[in-house]
Order: sequence, then C-alpha cells, then structure tokens
Amino acid sequence: MSEWQIAAVVLIAALTPCGWVCLRGSFADGVVAVQLAGTIAALALLVLAEAERRQPFADLALVLGVLSFAGTLVFVRFLERQR
Repeated sequence: MSEWQIAAVVLIAALTPCGWVCLRGSFADGVVAVQLAGTIAALALLVLAEAERRQPFADLALVLGVLSFAGTLVFVRFLERQR
C-alpha cells in the first residue's frame, strides 16, 4: 500500500465524524459538517487520482468541489422545511 493510498484511507475515515455531526448535531453544525464532508471527499478523490494515476478521479474531484456548495444549499433548504 502506497503513501497515497494510506492518505486516502485516512481522509475517507475522516468522513465518519462529519456524518455523526450531521445526524446528532444542531442545524448549524450539520450544515458545516456537510460542507466539510464535501471538501474531504474531494481531497480523497484527488489523492486517489494521484495514487492510481487516473485522470477521471481528478475530474470527478473537480466536479464534486464545484457542486459541493450547491448541495449544501439544497440540504439547508430541505432541513428548513422540516423545522
């Protein structure tokens, strides 16, 4: 296992606390956790792209980074309706 793959595993494991905060935290904490999870996922995809020498992973990370903000806005709107 290369250093890049170890870094990807660590980043993917870092998504667990974000999910926990989304489920158990307050509204504001959940929004921040979703935004952080999007950033961590994009970084994990970039690290995997370097580890596997695959350009599509890097492209996917770029798309995820761009759409992460829009996804957070949709999440906030959904949660506001449930309040």
